[in-house]
Amino acid sequence: MKILLCPDSFKGSLSSYEVCHAIKKGFLRCTHDVEIVEKPVADGGEGTIEALYYGLGGRLIKTEITGPLWGKLNAQYLILNDQKTAIIEMAQAAGFNLIPPKDRNPRKTTTFGVGELVNDAVKNGCKKVIVAIGGSATNDGGMGALAALGVKFYDENQKLLSGMGENLPKVQTIDTEGVEKAMNEVEILIASDVKNPLFGPEGAASVYAPQKGANEEDVLFLDKGLVHFSKMIKEKTGKEVDSIPGSGAAGGIGAGFCGFFNAQITSGIQLIMELLNFEEEITTSDLIISGEGKIDQQTLYGKVISGIYELCQRHNKPLMLLAGKIEEEAYSIYGDKVLALFSIVNGPINENEAFLKASYLLENVSYNIAKLIFRNFI
Repeated sequence: MKILLCPDSFKGSLSSYEVCHAIKKGFLRCTHDVEIVEKPVADGGEGTIEALYYGLGGRLIKTEITGPLWGKLNAQYLILNDQKTAIIEMAQAAGFNLIPPKDRNPRKTTTFGVGELVNDAVKNGCKKVIVAIGGSATNDGGMGALAALGVKFYDENQKLLSGMGENLPKVQTIDTEGVEKAMNEVEILIASDVKNPLFGPEGAASVYAPQKGANEEDVLFLDKGLVHFSKMIKEKTGKEVDSIPGSGAAGGIGAGFCGFFNAQITSGIQLIMELLNFEEEITTSDLIISGEGKIDQQTLYGKVISGIYELCQRHNKPLMLLAGKIEEEAYSIYGDKVLALFSIVNGPINENEAFLKASYLLENVSYNIAKLIFRNFI
């Protein structure tokens, strides 16, 4: 029997790799007469590089970059074994988790470090750069990343502007003379499963900026800034970036890249699944086990589990889901769509304790599932 383990991370507790390890450990407590394949998955946010490095190998490149609040920090990206493809995790350079709650302010945060990572990858010979953009703390339309790649932005007095949300409405002149010619030969894929437009009621600022520390005044300011910034991009390049589906993801960074480079926004989970050869793994497996921290009515509309679910349906394969918490409505919604839903929690427990014991709880519930399968039916 072949079992495929392909969970998302349990956010705030375990990475997808750690979830895989705990489930496998539980199964092996019951039997070794099983083939277990671990395929950690990520949704484009924190943990994407770890999951892809585990599944594909390659070379991790560590470098010093500019963080979301302009301080220096160490980050890494992945160059795949073809030596031409780089995977960059936006969360490493401009991530929400890099900033203490009291300092979160999307007017002041920047994607400059993301641009530095792209630049480093290109200097290392990469011709294709995949930017996974989940978990960002920014709302600068990619202005910071563009600045790091040589695009210069000036105000009405020809003063050079730094790339951050605060400066979006001040841009009056854009100069691309400083962009390296090598960038013209690079394909950039913005990996995102968010379809929000750049601005408006469903745009980057209105929907996501409040989660990043913006108040109502900030949201209006940033939204107007993105409107102005998109007009300036069109004036400079002729491209209407605001009409691109997903241009509002991660504070509009996709809009910025699409405006100035050979870039496009594509489904993050589909891209990751293709890289990890997921469809073939699912077709050759007898049971697929996935999961995430919480399963609710939005789970099958999300990223990782929705992608896995679709492939399991396509190939008529049983899918089992594990979670720290399962909302009541989930059983009625998913009861006939998946083989089984299991909460890993074994009694009354607070959230902090659940986070600390997540690995232990996952191992135990996996052990019991294995006993059910192997000691009764096989």
